[in-house]
Amino acid sequence: MPEAETQNLVKAAQSGNSDAFEALVNMYYEAMFKMAFKWCGNQRDAEDITQEACIKLARGISSYKGDSAFTSWLYRLVINTAKDWVKAQGRHDHGGEQMLETIQVRDNAEDSLYASQVWAEVHKLPEAEKESLLLVMAQGLSHKEAAKLCGVKESTISWRIHEARKKLEAVFGKERKHG
Repeated sequence: MPEAETQNLVKAAQSGNSDAFEALVNMYYEAMFKMAFKWCGNQRDAEDITQEACIKLARGISSYKGDSAFTSWLYRLVINTAKDWVKAQGRHDHGGEQMLETIQVRDNAEDSLYASQVWAEVHKLPEAEKESLLLVMAQGLSHKEAAKLCGVKESTISWRIHEARKKLEAVFGKERKHG
């Protein structure tokens, strides 16, 4: 949907139009769920996080000022909701044992297994590195967009991604040498 149309729906929702709010939720629910899923790594938790994010969206839509794309603001809301949810649940592994139970890589079980292992390691990264990696690699944001979203310098995002890649390479580089 064009950003102008989204902005019109947001303004209507901010004015109390429940149909506009419902249209926004319907339009972005899948994107919210995917972000939550990438954050926590399992479907049930992602559903809970997405539901909680919808509640926070209803309560906080008036705080969206339009100085960034609505999707960027929404990603931040989902990430913050996921962080809060994980803390509230007392979970520290982010669902690693059930990691990406629905991941599908066409016609190649070995690729699917490898992708699952990569995501499991991503979920072990420090929160800031994982967040930066997900925003840039999984959501396709530029380093600049991710920096604005996270409230840090672009160089900080670049550094976090560099550190995350080094850690992942350390894990998977060892496996390649021994495998």
